[in-house]
This record gives sequence, C-alpha cells and structure tokens, in this order.
Amino acid sequence: MIHLQCETVCDSTPGGSGTPQERLQKVIAQAGVASRRRAETLIKEGAVRVNGAVVRELGVRVDPTKDRIDVRGQRIVRQRQVYLLLNKPRGTVTTAEDPEGRKTVIDLLKGVQERVFSVGRLDYNTSGALLLTNDGELAQALGHPSSGVPRVYRVKVGGALSVESLESLRKGVNIGDVTVRATEVHIASRTSSSTTVMLTLREGRNHQIHRMMEAVGHRVMKLVRVSFAGLEVEGLKPGEHRHLKGRELGKLKRLYVTPYRASRRAQSRLR
Repeated sequence: MIHLQCETVCDSTPGGSGTPQERLQKVIAQAGVASRRRAETLIKEGAVRVNGAVVRELGVRVDPTKDRIDVRGQRIVRQRQVYLLLNKPRGTVTTAEDPEGRKTVIDLLKGVQERVFSVGRLDYNTSGALLLTNDGELAQALGHPSSGVPRVYRVKVGGALSVESLESLRKGVNIGDVTVRATEVHIASRTSSSTTVMLTLREGRNHQIHRMMEAVGHRVMKLVRVSFAGLEVEGLKPGEHRHLKGRELGKLKRLYVTPYRASRRAQSRLR
C-alpha cells in the first residue's frame, strides 16, 4: 500500500523519513513524457501508477529516485533537463511524429538523447526560433495566455503595405470571431512587388499572421520567427540548434516561471 500525501511530506511516504517529495505531475513533466497540464489529465484518466497502484489525485507527492512511476504501462525515468533553441527550417513539422511521414523537428536534433517537445508550434512552411525542452513547467508557463511572451517575426507580403494597413495591424484586425493586434510592427524593406515587415505578437493563434495579413489585403510570401521570448536564432543555420545559456534560462524562469507559480498558488488558495 502506498502512502502519498497531497500537500505535505511525512515519514510514511515511499522514500522514507526525510526523503524529498515532489508532485507527481511535475515528475512526469520533468521526465519529458508530457507537459504538466497533460500529465494532470493522464493522472485524472487513471493512466498513471505509483508503485503499482493507480493514482488519480493531482496533489500526490512522490520520490522520483525511489518510487516506481508508470504512465500507460511504461516506466518513466527521470532525465536531466535540457533547453534547446532550434532554427526550424521550412518543410518540417513541430510534432514528435508525423502520420504523413514528413520530417519533424525531433529528427533534426542529432546527439540529443533526452526526450523533448516543442514549446508551442510553428507552421510547416514557417521557419525560425523554436524552443524545445523536457521541462513541462517552463513549457506551460511560456504557453499560458497570460504570459505575454514576445514572438518577433519577419514577414514578407505581396504588394505595397500601406501606412493605413500598418495602423490597422497595430490597432487590431478581426480574424474569425476574435480581434488581434501586433504590439509592434514596422516596415523593414520594400521592392516593386513586395513588402517586408518586422512584427511582434504577444499571443499565438493558429495561422495568426497569415490571417492578419489577409485581413488587410495581403498574402504572406515568407514567414520567419526571428526570436521567441527574447531568444534569437542569429548565428544558427536552418536545422541547427544550441543549448540555452545559463543567463538565458535564468531570465526565462524569472520572467515567466516565477509569476506562473505565484498565479497557480493564488488560484489554489481560492478553490
């Protein structure tokens, strides 16, 4: 029989007296199995066992060094946390596997042994900055609608983009049933047949930039995300990746993870 507590650690937990305990969903996320939110869903569905017993409570704490944790019958092994910035090339998908047999971003990560997943997605024909990690908490913090993570794009559109169109993009345009806007947008260059703009968003919706440009009468010819959450792909060739530097990771956690944790604690107190 397993004795796992929801809020506090006690000597009856599997690791024994003084053993450090962590929330089960956090351990699953850190193992690279899924984001923390998805891990919570797996627990609720009864897909997770601890020391052979099904666990459905989200507050359960475990000792990942001693407790056996299985997700859908597969034992998870805690990995070291890795944080990678990839310059995603066009013609790749951001999922781990593709039913159509197309190349995925995971195929590009030569020499990376840990199982990682992308933080958000880039369309098949969009290139640029893509963060991959096995840190579910960071991924969830960056992906939360309240995070306001800056995403900077270089967008080439057909035709001459007018001053009025730029102002519409700043003030907001309707795409379907929502109004979205660019927090920053300016013209980078022009030719006789196209305009290239630098555009910053602090939200992410499906095909958002394509739909925004269509709303002001222009077709996107090329789309590159030059930075995500302040991480720039300058110096990386398409398909190349690098590990985040310590100061970069520290900044991400300070700006996004710390507020996200505080928000979750506040929400928990209100329940």
